[in-house]
Amino acid sequence: MDIVVTGRHCSISPELKELVTDRLASVERLRDRVIRVEVEFHASEGTKDPSDSVEVQLTLRSKGPVVRAEATANDKVAAFEQAYDRLKTQLRKAADRRKTHRGLRAGAIPEFQPPAESTPEADDSGVETQNVAGLVVTGDGPLVVREKEFDSSPLTLAQALDEMELVGHDFFLYQDAESGKPSVVYRRKAYNYGVIHLNVS
Repeated sequence: MDIVVTGRHCSISPELKELVTDRLASVERLRDRVIRVEVEFHASEGTKDPSDSVEVQLTLRSKGPVVRAEATANDKVAAFEQAYDRLKTQLRKAADRRKTHRGLRAGAIPEFQPPAESTPEADDSGVETQNVAGLVVTGDGPLVVREKEFDSSPLTLAQALDEMELVGHDFFLYQDAESGKPSVVYRRKAYNYGVIHLNVS
């Protein structure tokens, strides 16, 4: 298992790198076939809240779904420990879900690749225009849109819940394996879940 530690707007000391490597060595006990763990530290400049000055993102890549956990704190070690605890919690929840729901997908999932960003073009008046998510944006317009495309295959509800827990999000978009409908599963209060199915006409 490869462990890659990087820093954005901050330096990573050998002691911190050794601590991260030692702590993450136990991840393989919680999840099989881990290929690579990426640890990114990001120092935020000028943040109003000192407790959010360091953000850590852990990304676990294996032959299954990508697992991600994030945390912020006032120093690198505290932020890493919080993100590491969240990662372990997500992996344990997924393992418990597999024990109680049979038929969860264990096969390989294609690596997600975002589409190439469109390049700005100037119109007759010299003002740059961009096509963003099907909308034409002129100049620096206030519209901020992030567009992504993902390769996927149909999933059951149990599989979608499993993948939502692994990426640590509050929702997950998928195609329902039984109905073929575009669907979203989302987290509700008190550890309940909801699901929305779209009827495409």
